[in-house]
Amino acid sequence: MTPFLAAFGLSGGELLLVLTAVLILFGAKKIPEFAKGLGQGIKEFKKASREVQDEIERAAEDINPTQHSVPPPPPPSVEPQQTQEQNPTATASSTEGAPPPAPPSA
Repeated sequence: MTPFLAAFGLSGGELLLVLTAVLILFGAKKIPEFAKGLGQGIKEFKKASREVQDEIERAAEDINPTQHSVPPPPPPSVEPQQTQEQNPTATASSTEGAPPPAPPSA
């Protein structure tokens, strides 16, 4: 017995009895139509569940963006300040207001 049939508690004889009753009640022409409708219903259900799952994932993506989204731009680079020794073209105005250097002691 397959696990599917075991879930319904049907044995081989009981399954044959149910299938015979369905065939007698609905006829051989209606059973394929029922199967087709059931297949389309299952297909639509799977499509709807995928759409709902995708929508949930998009909402979660909007709340918590992951690495898959566009990374933020890098911060602007800051150039190091140049001293007068590094830049001999610096003007004397940059040393205005600074005390004069102390004379060497002898």
